[in-house]
This record gives sequence, C-alpha cells and structure tokens, in this order.
Amino acid sequence: MMELTSPLVGTVVRIAAVGETVAAGQPVVVIESMKMEHAVNAPETVEVTEHSVAVGDSVNAGDTLVRGSATHETNAEADTTSPEARPAFDEVVERHLLGHDAARPEAVAKRRSQGRRTARENIDDLVDADSFVEFGPLAIAAQRRRRDVDDLIARTPADGLVGGVATVNADLFGSEQTGCVVASYDYMVLAGTQGWTNHRKKDRLFELAERKQLPVLVYTEGGGGRPGDTDMPGVSWLDCLAFALFGSLAGTVPLIGINAGYCFAGNAALLGTCDVVIATEDSNIGMAGPAMIEGGGLGTVEPTEIGPIDTHISNGVVDIAVADEAAATEAAKRLLAMTQGAHSQWQAPDPEAARQAVPANRKQVYDMHDALDAIVDVDSMLELRPSWYPGLITAFARVEGRPLGVIANNPLHLSGAIDHGAATKSAEFMELCERWQVPILFVCDTPGFMVGPESDAEGLPRSAGALFRIGANLTVPFATIITRKGYGLGAQAMAGGGFKEPLFTVGWPTGEFGPMGLEGAVELGFRKELEAASDGPERDALFASLVDAMYEHGKAANVASHFEIDDAIDPADSRRWISRLLLQ
Repeated sequence: MMELTSPLVGTVVRIAAVGETVAAGQPVVVIESMKMEHAVNAPETVEVTEHSVAVGDSVNAGDTLVRGSATHETNAEADTTSPEARPAFDEVVERHLLGHDAARPEAVAKRRSQGRRTARENIDDLVDADSFVEFGPLAIAAQRRRRDVDDLIARTPADGLVGGVATVNADLFGSEQTGCVVASYDYMVLAGTQGWTNHRKKDRLFELAERKQLPVLVYTEGGGGRPGDTDMPGVSWLDCLAFALFGSLAGTVPLIGINAGYCFAGNAALLGTCDVVIATEDSNIGMAGPAMIEGGGLGTVEPTEIGPIDTHISNGVVDIAVADEAAATEAAKRLLAMTQGAHSQWQAPDPEAARQAVPANRKQVYDMHDALDAIVDVDSMLELRPSWYPGLITAFARVEGRPLGVIANNPLHLSGAIDHGAATKSAEFMELCERWQVPILFVCDTPGFMVGPESDAEGLPRSAGALFRIGANLTVPFATIITRKGYGLGAQAMAGGGFKEPLFTVGWPTGEFGPMGLEGAVELGFRKELEAASDGPERDALFASLVDAMYEHGKAANVASHFEIDDAIDPADSRRWISRLLLQ
C-alpha cells in the first residue's frame, strides 16, 4: 500500500478518483497554496484505492491525501497530445520579430535608396557574432493616447533606439576584456528622435556602463528631441538623466560616437560628449535642426546646410572623417582596440626608413608622418583631426602590438612652431590619453612656441600654459624623441614640462637643442659683432660661422654628453626604447 502526503499547507482543488490509475510523474492531487497550484505526483504508476481528503479540504504538511497500490497495468492512455498552447510565448516571439528589419520592408527600402544601412545592420557589423544582448526591444513610443498600440508596435519598434551589451574585437583580445555598451538611434523610427522611452533606455544603458565599466559606442543619427510623445508626466523633460549620466562616464570608460546623415539637437549633444567623433562624408551635425532654427526666427535653412562635414573637419568637431557607415564602423573597431590591449601579431617597419626620415640638410623640411611611420608598427596609425590645426599631429598607433598615443610637431606647418591651435590640440589629446590610460609618445621638432602679437591675441599664453599644467599631472607614462629641433619652452612642452619629466628623452643624430632657435640666438646674442661687420659677404660669413658654432654646441651628441637628454640614438633604435621603457 502506498500513501501520498501533502508537502505544504493549502486547499485540495483536484484529486484522482478511486479506482483511477495514474502514471508515474502525473498529478494525483493538486493543492492550492498562496494562489498557486502545487501538484502531488505519483512516484510510480499507482491505482488510487482510498481518499483521505476531499476537494475543498484544508490540509497541513504531512497529512495523508490518498492511498493506493502500485501496479504495472494502467488504464491511463499514453499522452500523445502536442505541447500545450502558449499564447504568451508566441506573442513575445512575434513582438521581437516585428522589430527586426525583415518586418519593415518599406522602411528598409527607403534606407537602401539613400545608400544607407539600418541601425541593426550597423550594430551587426560592429559587434562580434551572437554577442549582442538587447535591452528594451519591445519598447514603443510613448504615444498611446494618440495612436493605436498595434500601430505603435509596427511603426515604433524599440522606440527608435536599438541598444544593449555585446563584445567587440573578441577575436583579437578575448571576450573577457571586450565587453561594450552599444546603442544606435533608428532613423526609420520617427527620424531617430529622442523619445520618452528611449531616453529611459539610454539611462539604463549608461548606468550599466558605469556599473560594469564598459566602453560605450553610439550611432547618433537623428533629429533631436521628439515633441509628439503624450504618455509621460511633466512639462519640459529638462530633468531627464541621459545627458548627465553620459557626461559622467567621461574619464571612466571610453565614449565613441559614430554619425552618418543628419544629427541635430540632443543627438548632436550626445555625439559631442563623446571622447572621439567619427563621421561620414554625408553627415550634417548641428545643435538645432531646420525647424528649430526657423522657429527661433533665424530663417529657413535646408538640413544639408547645417554643419556639413567639411565645416566640422576644419573646426575639430569630427576627429575621424570616413566615406560611409561601413568605414565608420571599421574605424570605431580600430579605435576601440586601442583601449583593449596588445595585438599578438604586428609588423615592424624597415629600420632604414627611420634613418632616412629627416634630411641631412637641417633647413630642409620633411613630412613628420614619414618619421612616425618609421617608428610605429606598419599600418597601425590612426590619426585624429588631421585638418584641425595641422601644426600638430595627434594619433593612436602601436609599437610591437601595444597601443600608445602620439603627439608630434609638423615641420610642414609653421616649421613646427606651436601656435594656439596646436597647443589646444595637444592639450585635448593629452587629456584623452589620460582618460583612456594610454601611454603617450611625444615626437618633437619645434622651434618653440609661435611668437608675435597675432599669436598672443589668439590666446596662446593660456593654451601654452595648459600644456604644462596637464603635462605635470599626467599619470600615464610618457616619453619624448627629438627628431630635429628641440628649442625653448615649446620643446619643454613636448616633454611634459622639461626633459627630465618623461620616462626617457632621446634625440636622433639630426637633433639640435637650445633655449631658442639658433638663428635668433645669434641675432640677439651677437648683435654688436654683427653690426660691427661690414654689410654683405663679411656679415653673412660671420653669421653663418656663429650659427655653425652654436649648432655644434647644441647638436644631439653634445647635449647627450652633458646628460641633458638620456641619449643620442640611431633612429632605428627608437622602437627598442619605446617597447622596453614606455610600454612595459
């Protein structure tokens, strides 16, 4: 004889009849407790022979419910029914499918006609396969008071913001260190505008990025705030959290913005908050769209007139300009990789290229890019803002697979002198490397800070001072290589404040040093001698001999002999200094 007892306190709501055979694992008695039904199943096939309780009885744990006898025979027919219908499951599956591109052929076709990709296509291209976990895919626009819910489900999936967590570059660095928060406005939903629900989604994602210390990559195409939402409380929305949350991430995780097409108002504010801005050649970026401009009484403008790419390349808003969304996504992956670790595979440049990068003629200009390419790994340079204040080059690169930031003077512009723009560019890039914790390599060829009333009027005293203030407070390792000119305060600024501040300061054999440029030093220091000489060949010869003497005194080998720099080195040896000291 077999007894089945109650496992908990509750009320009997169903019980097998006396004489009924119940197969093993099937319910004999069902007890309701705390509004939930708990089945007491047969441990083996059993024929019910006696009831100890009836439907409606209250029972305690341990009370006998039924008695029965085990049997190998059964009157119960085998369960051949199909799985139980689950409408709620089906609804969830269908709702997710409705948000995918395949469910929106007309909207996708319009994007295709514009030569553009969808938000989901960009994310699929950016993240590693099968790594994207989406937050809020079933969200819809907060417009239930004015539109049918089915219409909102069909036309406003994810409320116009596709976002979640994923890995990027896991094939290079492993999934443990490549987690990211990824988000993209969906221009196929209400022109990528910022709605009530997608603001809340951003809040959630940005908080997650802070808690898990994940980089954020965001595609920002969209028209800014959305005036058509009706379901939320409040008036102005000025207490929304997204912008402060996103801004607070700066300095804690990398923030990378990617834009193609129109990016206005709030979307542009998010883009501008990013550490680095990548934009396509068809981008238009502005703090207001046409409607807001016209509403402010500022005239009627076409969206293509607002912040075109050429404007933002020249003014420094855009760090990396590319042809299209595919190139923008690839640039974002390369840029993010600079924060993720070292590559295991890399190619060193021809060592002879470094030796030939700087001409023997000390007055002959050269392209600093050639010198940099001769130092860093092949094809590893990723330059930021190349057209904004071109007197200074800022880039990320790798040496022996390990990332570093590069700040280099450009002799092709003002002979490498540091003007207000170059100082500003250098200061901002130092701050970026500090936020991203990337080591810095200064490559110096400068006659010093730009001088003159016009330069000072631009604000150089303040921007020059910023280089010393920021340099003195860097926590990331940094080093300096002088390829040719290392003069005055400008050279000190290219070394974090002085030649003893970097981990190492070395000069190439073409290096020349002094408190100011040689020619200027001769003109000031030997004015009486020059004035005493006859005009013409005599004075020219005296001037040349004095410059040559100062060059001999200030050349790299002699400066190294006084230990004002750590060494004068073969340019081909630069990589060894960098890899052994700066990157270890």
